[in-house]
Amino acid sequence: MRIVTRPCPEPARQALVAAGVHPLLARLYAARRIRSASELELAAERLLAPARLLNCERAATLLADAIAAQSRLLIVADYDADGATACAVGLRALRAFGARVEYLVPDRFALGYGLSPELVELAAERRPDLLITVDNGIASVEGVARARALGIATLITDHHLPGASLPEAACIVNPNQPGCEFPSKSLAGVGVMFYVMLALRAELRRRGAFAGGREPNLAALTDLVALGTVADLVPLDANNRVLVAQGLRRLRAGAAQPGLAALLAAGGREPAAAGCFDLGFVAGPRLNAAGRLADMSLGIECLVTDDEARAANCAQELDRLNRERRRIEAGMLEEALGALDAHPEPAGAALTLFEPGWHQGVVGLIASRVRERAHRPAVCFARAGEGLLRGSGRSIPGLHLRDCFDLVAKSAPGLVLRFGGHAQAAGLTIREAGLERWRAEFERAAAGCLPAAALERSIETDGALEAAYHSLEVAQLLEAQIWGQGFPQPVFCDTFAVESQRVVGERHLKLRLVKDGRRLEAMRFNSPDFVGANVRAAYRLEVNEFNGMRNVQLNLEYVE
Repeated sequence: MRIVTRPCPEPARQALVAAGVHPLLARLYAARRIRSASELELAAERLLAPARLLNCERAATLLADAIAAQSRLLIVADYDADGATACAVGLRALRAFGARVEYLVPDRFALGYGLSPELVELAAERRPDLLITVDNGIASVEGVARARALGIATLITDHHLPGASLPEAACIVNPNQPGCEFPSKSLAGVGVMFYVMLALRAELRRRGAFAGGREPNLAALTDLVALGTVADLVPLDANNRVLVAQGLRRLRAGAAQPGLAALLAAGGREPAAAGCFDLGFVAGPRLNAAGRLADMSLGIECLVTDDEARAANCAQELDRLNRERRRIEAGMLEEALGALDAHPEPAGAALTLFEPGWHQGVVGLIASRVRERAHRPAVCFARAGEGLLRGSGRSIPGLHLRDCFDLVAKSAPGLVLRFGGHAQAAGLTIREAGLERWRAEFERAAAGCLPAAALERSIETDGALEAAYHSLEVAQLLEAQIWGQGFPQPVFCDTFAVESQRVVGERHLKLRLVKDGRRLEAMRFNSPDFVGANVRAAYRLEVNEFNGMRNVQLNLEYVE
């Protein structure tokens, strides 16, 4: 492991300081490619216009016509937090606009991902006039074709990367489709749906639909948009940071949707002090638990109900499922790490793991853990019935995982039955009989794509932190900012004297460190081994709350 310092352009830092930005934040923002204070403005007016998103206005016209005709609309959702929030945003907005709309979530264990022909047959039983996909559909060529054959139109809203050909849908809204020049390619599925609803409201306004009545307030949905955006780990570019900031503002003002407030309460968190951590590591996992172990309909119901008691009941059940998910994950992770320990130095550039008893809904989490442990792209498989395996993969910087899967599919025809995803996360289906061939082909493709430097583990930091900034006030200042994927939370690096250290909770190391005469409390989680008298460490400055008291604490990410 190497500790490296993120470069900080001095002209940008100085410009931010001159504009009145806190000196520490100016340094951090400059290192994250912020060049002017205007890029830090997070007002709703800073959002990119819906008209710039290809086919967004066309989708609005299609939906406005459907509402006027009282057509039957059916949202085809996905089974993760992004898909659930996108569905909830669509349902809430469309119902407020007077639409006749229901939703359908595929059984991930029986039907898999996306708008498959089998799912279309199921949807057709509800006699919809228009299918609306959220967080899926861009690769559903056969499913859309089946819908067309049944006389059902399809509106696709998605953000995943398209394949070689697009479905013949009535309309496709996806910032990553060919010909779309929307500057923010990192919109989550819920962000795409929110943009379509913004365009629909503008179209309905143009048609006079709100004359003499009250216009629906779509800003009330931004807390759901923020949840899906953070939970889906899309890069927080400028546009996504505005969406997240608007959602957090509503949360902190006590205006959250009842379901999101209930999810946070189930995790012991206060909406009034909510941050990105609460969305990504408290509400998000509880919502995802429904899709991993059961039926995401429970999660969607939690997000669309206005009944606080109903929301609380849903959140408690989601919390129970999340505890069960953690239990299953712990057992699977033990098996996965045992397999890694048997081969402590991966022979190649990628890893493939499979155990017959693994749970389909949890393999993505295990792939993420394996990736972190071995610093290799990893795919973990579970049985999906009928001789099939479904796998979930996670990558490291330097390897575009979906493109790597595409390379394998082309070099070994027939091996990969289905695949899709993003640069850092993707999924696929293969036959169990082809597992060893997949292992070899994936390893070969990854080795050809990964530069040698990418295989060297490193942790990127923001350098040293002045002693004056080791304070609760600064920790709270950092906590209040918008950090996330592509806009990482600050990690600092310093050398400390170790005054004391002891193991707590059997697995964690509690330390008292000294720097420049100042004593600092620190924790090293999941690493009980003692360190030397002096350490060079990469760490986060965080707020520790215990027995109603809030203090600054260093959370050590890595110790040399």
